[in-house]
Amino acid sequence: MIIVNVKEGEPIDRALKRYKQKHRRIGVMNELRTRKHFVKPSVERRNELLKARYKLKRLSEFA
Repeated sequence: MIIVNVKEGEPIDRALKRYKQKHRRIGVMNELRTRKHFVKPSVERRNELLKARYKLKRLSEFA
C-alpha cells in the first residue's frame, strides 16, 4: 500500500503529484500486468535473451 503524508497547508494537487510519482517509481501497474497471466520460466528466459540480442544489435548499429 502506498502511503503519502499530506503536510500542513499543502495543496491536494501537490500531494496527488507525489502519490503519482511514488506509484510510478514502485511499479505497481507493471507488477499487476505481469501477474495477470502466468508465464513459464523457460518462456520468460527466452524473452530476456531475445531482448538482450535486440539491444546488442541496436547498440552495434550506432557504434
